[in-house]
Amino acid sequence: MTFMIERAGLADVDAIAPLFDAYRCFHGCAADPDLARSFLAERLERSESTIFVARLAGPVVGFTQLYPSFTSTGAARVFILNDLYVAPEAEGRGVATALMKAAEAFARLQGAVSLRLATTIDNHRAQALYRRTGWTRTDSYLTYELPLRAR
Repeated sequence: MTFMIERAGLADVDAIAPLFDAYRCFHGCAADPDLARSFLAERLERSESTIFVARLAGPVVGFTQLYPSFTSTGAARVFILNDLYVAPEAEGRGVATALMKAAEAFARLQGAVSLRLATTIDNHRAQALYRRTGWTRTDSYLTYELPLRAR
């Protein structure tokens, strides 16, 4: 079966929310379908993110979410590829690669100078995908985080 990649809108939130909830669970968060739905809806309503979905014969089987940002040193736009998830039944069909390519094409059209992402050290499967799709690991910067509340 083939799949289609398209930019998501508010009408797609209910279809994406279960995958977003599964993505959050994959990263150690407790399941919370209502939170998943409201978070996605708010991002789209406020135009704070861009989401691409993969549909396999209708249902959404994967998504990626981009957040706009800027690089001060480059004085240019960048996008943070924050989320990428493919449902287990659609894995191995090229969905993740197609979503990554859609994100890249979108960022280029927006005049961005780069896409950036972070992944957990032990997520070797994702790291292999990133290398396969032309991403390079940078050791130029260390990433720090200051937690402001419990997650």
